Amino acid sequence: MTKIPLSVLELATVVEGGTHQTAIANTVEIAKNAENLGYKRIWMAEHHNMEYIASSATSVLIGHVAGKTNTIRVGSGGIMLPNHSPLVIAEQFGTLESIYPNRIDLGLGRAPGSDQLTAMALRRYQETAQNFPEDVRQLQTYFSEDNRDARVRAFPGEGLEIPIWILGSSTDSAYLAAEMGLPYAFASHFAPAQFRTAIKIYRDNFKPSDVLEKPYVMACVNVLAADSDEEANVLLNSLIGLFVGILTNKRKPLSAVAKLPEVYQIPEVRQAVNNMLACTFYGSKETLQANLSAFIEETGIDELMVASHIFDLDAKLKSFSILRDALSDN
Repeated sequence: MTKIPLSVLELATVVEGGTHQTAIANTVEIAKNAENLGYKRIWMAEHHNMEYIASSATSVLIGHVAGKTNTIRVGSGGIMLPNHSPLVIAEQFGTLESIYPNRIDLGLGRAPGSDQLTAMALRRYQETAQNFPEDVRQLQTYFSEDNRDARVRAFPGEGLEIPIWILGSSTDSAYLAAEMGLPYAFASHFAPAQFRTAIKIYRDNFKPSDVLEKPYVMACVNVLAADSDEEANVLLNSLIGLFVGILTNKRKPLSAVAKLPEVYQIPEVRQAVNNMLACTFYGSKETLQANLSAFIEETGIDELMVASHIFDLDAKLKSFSILRDALSDN
């Protein structure tokens, strides 16, 4: 297996007994740990009206994490562009890039990252998701030096080379990423069903651009690593509990789960959770080495991003270390 970069997706998840403040503090520790382990980037995701996620003000959190680290790239996975004016995002990320040169990534999604009522409270116009391709191009224009004669310009922002990524959880954005010649990151950690179809569409339709000569695919998957497969199975219960809460709209803080919720025994719920777990890898170093190597080889991805919903911070940091070692030994 060819070694590929490893990265982290972090939602600043509130754990049982914790607060938004501790979730943000934990995110900083995760970023420092990932940096020390040689991970390439850490991204935060924009979610709204979710009580147990502390990454809603994503640009602010990116700046905080970048300020507490030294070399790791810090970015969005993603900024949900329908919620924002492209000019505002250009100014925010232009400011971040000016403070932390060559360390900022801008991943863009077309979903609101919330329910429709919250989406309307954020930007008030439901049709903005349909304008996603146009908004991405407008954002590129604000970053371009060619915009110097325009009446509306982004400062800071204009002339800065901030990598833009297109995010996807279905096939829609694969066409856009290919058409624009941008790197493509797929959210297979929660929506794996169309992952292989989407990356094939992206690769088959890719057009080289000024920023990318050939397709670049990053897959985000769930990884729960431990000293033994038995320990990792225990960690898996927390992720199953998290997914059950999402599906039943009964969200709770991330917690240690000794016994799976009764609703998980309902066939429809179990099947829905299993579908969400299709790109989830858990186990010891040896188990992960075998299973992830096969996944990377089969899909031909260029970079692996991992989401690790683990209740205990020390166990979470250890998971990142075991994963690094598992893939370094190939």
